[in-house]
Amino acid sequence: MLERFINHVRKNKILDVQSPYLVAVSGGVDSVVLAHLLTKAGFKISIAHCNFQLRGAASDADELFVIELGVELGVHVHTKNFDTHAYMDKHGVSLQMAARELRYSWFEELNSCLRADGVLVAHHADDQIETVMLNLLRGTGIEGVYGMSSKRDFIRRPLLPFSRNEIKAYLERNGLQWREDQSNAKTIYKRNFIRHKFLPLLLEFDPKGPELIQYSFDRLKDTGKAFFHFFDLWVDENVFSDEEYEVLPFSSLAGLPGKSSLLFYWLRKKGFVYAQIEDILYAVERQEAGRQFLSEGWLLNIDRDCLILGKQTEEAERIEINFADDGFVLGGKQRYSCAQLNKARVLDHSAQNALLDFDLLEFPLVLRNWKKGDKFMPLGMQNFKKVSDFLIDKKVPLIKKNEVKVMCSGDKIVWLVGLRIDDRFKISNRTKKVFYVKKLDNEKSF
Repeated sequence: MLERFINHVRKNKILDVQSPYLVAVSGGVDSVVLAHLLTKAGFKISIAHCNFQLRGAASDADELFVIELGVELGVHVHTKNFDTHAYMDKHGVSLQMAARELRYSWFEELNSCLRADGVLVAHHADDQIETVMLNLLRGTGIEGVYGMSSKRDFIRRPLLPFSRNEIKAYLERNGLQWREDQSNAKTIYKRNFIRHKFLPLLLEFDPKGPELIQYSFDRLKDTGKAFFHFFDLWVDENVFSDEEYEVLPFSSLAGLPGKSSLLFYWLRKKGFVYAQIEDILYAVERQEAGRQFLSEGWLLNIDRDCLILGKQTEEAERIEINFADDGFVLGGKQRYSCAQLNKARVLDHSAQNALLDFDLLEFPLVLRNWKKGDKFMPLGMQNFKKVSDFLIDKKVPLIKKNEVKVMCSGDKIVWLVGLRIDDRFKISNRTKKVFYVKKLDNEKSF
């Protein structure tokens, strides 16, 4: 097994004999064998052990065993005690999730402090099957059958090709000692049920069953790579940016095979879940313009002929602008310059910018979110119009309506920002001085 192990980590470039590594050792069979294989193969390692204080004296005995193992192997051992129950109560997570989060958070911190090249964990082929089966039981997509990778972030898994039986046989041949965690035998946990009930039955039915399942997983993983290649092409061709929004036309989904998966993988990075996809597609098919779907911090708006994705509106901001100010920033990203100019110096017909009669303005001007009941007199009109009606006439999508700001002089709206100024404040033959507000691109100024 040692020779196979060395060939595996070298051929797949998982480990470098010149680099230092941390090895996560619980004291169980798998991690003990991993530590021995690494030292025999000449890798530079130190050991990290977590004491979750869940089994009283047994947990302390595990810690002592790992310390003695470090002495035997001639490597340094780092240990840390965790109040796992307190963490679980504070964060509202399960016991297993609490232990996982504590463990990997410390591993990452320790790896960085020691400037190691990664933390090695003893996951093996049987763990791989257990992981994929758990994913399937939770309801997963194509990535759920990928299983664990040999290298991901700072974690390395050099034992993935080896079965539990191979590892146990190596341990027995070399007369190695280990510690047994009795909780691993309890089938109340799904993973343990798969380990102690499902896998033995599978082996009894077909001794090559686990090997064939792993072969199927590898094929599905390759299929997944092909899917994501074509998915990226589809996104590039169909999703376009509109300022801070992403837009997907309905036509890009019409009659398309697998559109549920395409839509999900587009939206999932923004926190949307697969359970929402059916409702979204139903709303698209019924053209339910104005309907919205939410994730953590993001909003998907069903518009007349497209889906518009953007961040949820934050708390309404209120900005005051004095006549001497040279600019302001909206939403932390949209920059505007302000300047007082002679009338003859500027001519700008863009609705993105505003040319206002300085002498008609009451400072400070106020920028705020528009609200129900707001009225103004759009440029070119002699009558008032509700802002809400103006936005409807302009076919502004609901998601963008929430972002619209108004600039006010006293109690009068002088500019529906980026859309239309108020006719009462336009420059005319009587204008002597212009207050010019210009939206900036990158670092451009006047």
